[in-house]
Amino acid sequence: MFGSLIDYFYYTGDDQYNDLVTEGLLFQTGTNNDYMTPNQTKTTGNDDQGFWGMAVMSAAEQKFPNPPADKPQWLALAQAVFNTQALRWDTQFCNGGLRWQVFTFNTGYDYKNTISNGVFFNIAARLAMYTGNQTYADWAVKAWDWTAAVGMMSQDYHFFDGAHTTLNCTDINKQQWTYNAGVYLLGAANMYNFTNGSDLWKGRVDNILNGTALFYSTTAPNVMIEIACEPYNTCDTDNWSFKAYLARWMAASTKMAPWIYDSVMEKLRASAAAAALQCSGGSSGTLCGMKWTDGAKYDGTTGVGQQMSAMEVIQSLLISRVAAPVTGSTGGTSKGDPSAGGGGTFNPALPHGAIEKKDRVGAGILTTLVLVSGVGIVWWMIA
Repeated sequence: MFGSLIDYFYYTGDDQYNDLVTEGLLFQTGTNNDYMTPNQTKTTGNDDQGFWGMAVMSAAEQKFPNPPADKPQWLALAQAVFNTQALRWDTQFCNGGLRWQVFTFNTGYDYKNTISNGVFFNIAARLAMYTGNQTYADWAVKAWDWTAAVGMMSQDYHFFDGAHTTLNCTDINKQQWTYNAGVYLLGAANMYNFTNGSDLWKGRVDNILNGTALFYSTTAPNVMIEIACEPYNTCDTDNWSFKAYLARWMAASTKMAPWIYDSVMEKLRASAAAAALQCSGGSSGTLCGMKWTDGAKYDGTTGVGQQMSAMEVIQSLLISRVAAPVTGSTGGTSKGDPSAGGGGTFNPALPHGAIEKKDRVGAGILTTLVLVSGVGIVWWMIA
């Protein structure tokens, strides 16, 4: 959600939520300023920590106002997340990769999922782009290669959910979620730029984008659907927000890979118009449902995820009106700390490889009302 509100400021310049966003992002940084928060020990996964990392990475790239000088800075926080996760790279099972959960006592510790590894890849690629540090790029390549080798990405660039360490990742769960494709798309687009336009990464960007075709309706052309759950009415609270991330990262990727702009915008425009029509529920007539393919027939579901998804796909239509993300050499002002973080994991049971110091590179959910306001403010974009 904080990522959506950072995007909102980036797209509109409206700063009315900025203090809330800054307060929320800083409140959950934890003792070591790496988003390993003691108040969330029982639920923190690598994906959860990574989403905080991507939010502050966006803050650095989009020149969201920096925190006070005596507080941790956006870039340093993203580096801290990367550093702690790099130390968790687990070669004991599946020849590498990050586990879903950080702690042995959490359900899912025996599962390596694509989103955790995709988030790590995404942050590494963006840190490489922002800092120019090859170490981050090397880790991005390592994460990409592992995803492909273990079978969580197919030869036609479909991204699957994950697999269990107990079976050495041979039991690939082939459910496909929108955000998995999106997180790798933006990472690959950044790697294309970092490598000065390599054909290898250009091809990967194209193939990931082509692979997202299954996430669009066959009856409502170019309207996004969460294919794994939406047709079956089985989406949970997390799933409701996934389309927000695909829309966010598709739009952001056009700044790194401008040749995909027309293709991406064709889908975002259709999806935004459909999402706006679906935001017709409740007594206010502004609550957003999940099923954008139903048009103005509100589907009866309500939640932060639905509001976020509508807001993100609508505001993404402004991507051509904003500047490209900055880097440390093109106007970025966020201060970094390559050695930031708490030294890896609090879980001594997980084996770690050595990493040199030089290479160690929700706060409470805001109310749905805030996002309803955001959707209302940007409604004019698709009217």
